[in-house]
Amino acid sequence: MADLFLALLHHPVLDKNGQIVTTAVTNMDIHDIARSAATYGVRRFFVVTPVAALRALSEKIIEHWETGYGSTYNLTRKEALALVAVETDLDGVLVAIEHQTGQRPTIVATSARPQPGAVRFAELQARLGAAAAPHLLLFGTGWGLSPELLARADLRLEPVLGPTPYNHLSVRAAAAIILDRLHGAR
Repeated sequence: MADLFLALLHHPVLDKNGQIVTTAVTNMDIHDIARSAATYGVRRFFVVTPVAALRALSEKIIEHWETGYGSTYNLTRKEALALVAVETDLDGVLVAIEHQTGQRPTIVATSARPQPGAVRFAELQARLGAAAAPHLLLFGTGWGLSPELLARADLRLEPVLGPTPYNHLSVRAAAAIILDRLHGAR
């Protein structure tokens, strides 16, 4: 089975008007996605932001749970937060994965909007089961990944859809649903 990595990108992402922006890192995103990553066997979860102060904040949150008071207060949170790494940009993530695995990962973009040629969850699940190369799932904040990031993806994953036209899940919820569809026990 292919190693699975996640990256939560805070730049370049879109705002509600389609403009390129940088979004803030949130404590809740780090905690909740790390816990989902640990549950579903993700090798590493990258928090990606070009803003030095937000990288420092992310590292402080991780440190609190890995070596600070949080490491003795909640051991399961410590285990989940140990999966988190902080990077400046997607290129830094790719270098880190290549360093860990010896291979460039297949980049899979996620989006709440349907994408041309998107792979279905079952297709990606089968691919992960058969592939040796690592795979990297990209998650965007704000109103989604920029066209620049979508263009860098090797694959685009179909969106998570419910029975209503409303489709604006939190990135934490989308990540958990996608991980369950790809790696959940059936």
